Amino acid sequence: AGVDRPRRPRAPTMATFAKPENALKRAEELIHVGQKQAALQALHDLITSKRYRSWQKPLEKIMMKYVELCVDLRKGRFAKDGLIQYRIVCQQVNVSSLEEVIKHFMQLSNEKAEEARNQAQALEDALDVEDLEADKRPEDLMLSYVSGEKGKDRSDREFVTPWFKFLWETYRTVLEILRNNSKLEALYAMTAHKAFQFCKQYKRSTEFRRLCEIIRNHLANLNKYRDQRDRPDLTAPESCQLYLDTRVEQLKIATELSLWQEAFRSVEDIHGLMSLVKRTPKPSVLVVYYAKLTEIFWISESHLYHAYAWLKLFNLQKSYNKNLTQKDLQLLASSVLLAALSVAPYDHKYGASHLELENEKDRSLRMANLVNFSLDSKRENREMVSRATLLSELAAKGVISCASQEVKDLYNLMEHEFLPLDLASKVQPLLSKISTIGGKLSAASSVPEIRLSQYQSALEKLTALRVLQQASRIFQSMKIDMLSRMIPFFEFNVVEKIAVDAVKHNFVAMKVNHLAGAVHFGNMDIESDVLSSHLSVLADSLNKALSLIHPPVQKPSKPSENLTNLAGVVEKEHRRLLARKSIIEKRKEDHERQILEKVFYLLILPLSCFMESLFMAYAFAFPGKNRGDKEIDYSEEICR
Repeated sequence: AGVDRPRRPRAPTMATFAKPENALKRAEELIHVGQKQAALQALHDLITSKRYRSWQKPLEKIMMKYVELCVDLRKGRFAKDGLIQYRIVCQQVNVSSLEEVIKHFMQLSNEKAEEARNQAQALEDALDVEDLEADKRPEDLMLSYVSGEKGKDRSDREFVTPWFKFLWETYRTVLEILRNNSKLEALYAMTAHKAFQFCKQYKRSTEFRRLCEIIRNHLANLNKYRDQRDRPDLTAPESCQLYLDTRVEQLKIATELSLWQEAFRSVEDIHGLMSLVKRTPKPSVLVVYYAKLTEIFWISESHLYHAYAWLKLFNLQKSYNKNLTQKDLQLLASSVLLAALSVAPYDHKYGASHLELENEKDRSLRMANLVNFSLDSKRENREMVSRATLLSELAAKGVISCASQEVKDLYNLMEHEFLPLDLASKVQPLLSKISTIGGKLSAASSVPEIRLSQYQSALEKLTALRVLQQASRIFQSMKIDMLSRMIPFFEFNVVEKIAVDAVKHNFVAMKVNHLAGAVHFGNMDIESDVLSSHLSVLADSLNKALSLIHPPVQKPSKPSENLTNLAGVVEKEHRRLLARKSIIEKRKEDHERQILEKVFYLLILPLSCFMESLFMAYAFAFPGKNRGDKEIDYSEEICR
């Protein structure tokens, strides 16, 4: 315990350096002898010292060397501390220097990650080439039996994963440093785009969700403390466009990674940003917005809002895309019309519980806001969306006329024809032709590739529903085999599931009797209203047809009879007017009498009572005196 031990030589502290250049020179000497950690510590002491808080040109060179050492040693914490201190030094003097250092830092991290990835790939290729007879080396086989990992998994874990973790930490550090800097908004947006591309290239779903949450929190804090100095101003067009482009890129990557829940949240982020700044984005951004909405709503089976998103996309392309050809317009219109037809022809709210209705109402409200891109928060100002209003809007705006002939024929069969026995046979060849139509638009790169075949299953289901609906109007019962032949798209068990859902939502009334092998339409307990009205409708139709074939003969009337009838009508009208006049006069007299009675009771009667009280008071105070045995009355004097 009392023996003096030799002390380990430590790296020179900042106090030994009179100038920053000396610290950089000392760090290079330590690097040359292999002491990178000591060099990093020396530069870190210099950067974090309070002595050098004013920006100088040598500090930029020191930071460049500092971030190189941080990358070589994978010291993310050191890099973050140094960048924060350097931001304080050059925030008000030379912010471009901070930008250059950060770009250099990200470039080095990216290069190291790519180098590790290439090294791991080369190692795997070398292992495959070394021994053509054995697939793996003995040590690889032993490790695989012990750990259960393959050779590529181990090489990725040893070489690639640490550098990918460091690269991910680099992106997070840079975003954290730049999140409140109004002078480096472009660099913040560029870093976010690079982080998105990292997640896309390497299929990093977990990191992508965290990245979206980080950017979402940054915007929330920015909006919360917007009055502080040097913070970005979202009302400025340039800042708003940068934040909007970042969220559009976020939406694209989310759909490419098939993270549909995160894609929906990204759409809500874009809508929230527009609601915050009260500014309508450019048409090019809106095209991407609605194109991605069509994908999200189709995956979530919200076919009604999928069709509305297609309608918005069609209107945008038709209005702003001057290079749109007639073929592209026809393909867009066909997509809109088929999307509208794919919507279920009944209301899903019927038969739902109260909790389901409340959840559906909130969900519909959120999706309607996204589709309409409405900045108005008042519910009464919103239009209700439905399949009927959508189809009427398509007809009014000429979308149906722009669609292809096969799609228009299908629309007429589904919505306007009554062919319960032949409907499916006429629809089937049209669906076969429509499924082959599609392609990418020639003048709209932001629109995804359009394939009308995606609507085939929904249209087949719609055909089955129409057949059941029309058959229920003319048949009371039917054999199951006959109904199966009328709907050749599905097996009967699938048709039965479709029918159960339609009966649940009050679209058709039917029962399936498997013992008898028959389907009964209508309510068996109480006669259906549709069936009970058949005879009356038939009678009205026959009467109209009879009147068209043999119109009734009207006898010509004589002029004298017309004049006689006219005189009687005039006399009757004259008497009616006289009676009305007498009634009006009588009402006026009654009204005047009521007014006089009110005046008497309100004015004259109280006055007379007052005078009588006054007479009695005077007589009591001054009793009458006899003059010649006569009593003198002073009432006249009192009245005067």
